Amino acid sequence: MKPLILASGSPRRKELLQQVHLPFTIKVSNIEETFDPELTPEEIATSLAHQKAQSVFQENQDAIVIGSDTIVVLGDKVLGKPENEDEARATLRTLSGNTHHVISGVAILSQEKEVTFYEKTSVTFWELTDEDINFYIQSGEPMDKAGSYGIQEVGALFVKEIKGDYFSIVGLPLSRTVRELKSFQ
Repeated sequence: MKPLILASGSPRRKELLQQVHLPFTIKVSNIEETFDPELTPEEIATSLAHQKAQSVFQENQDAIVIGSDTIVVLGDKVLGKPENEDEARATLRTLSGNTHHVISGVAILSQEKEVTFYEKTSVTFWELTDEDINFYIQSGEPMDKAGSYGIQEVGALFVKEIKGDYFSIVGLPLSRTVRELKSFQ
């Protein structure tokens, strides 16, 4: 197989690929994450994933490049990474007691082939108290995560139920990604 490059600086995505013993390198895409607000959430996630992969692929055309982007959606509102603690607090209050969707878009590019897909997972939160939210914010964990939480760490305490791919919530639908990579050999 050609060299594999992950176009992401996410430590979570790195850990997931390491978990399945794939040899890869990391080249962080520095695109500005902008999107057309008219796009569906699924289109936003796949478009951003493709933009990331494409920016790295342009300089690494002998490789297979994986780009991924994860968004959190409640109703029709995309919940991005919080800008500050107040925004994180407001987002967590909004998610409290509700079911939201986590959509991870993936783009895999090579000279011969291109695949883009997404996985959508439903996540239901328990009712959160102000004490729960404040404790979590003080941990610093929500500050670099879409939807202001990470399921793989302390944020797991908020999750009542998931329906779908757990790894997609973490940031990369691992099984589907590896299955798609097999067709790039």
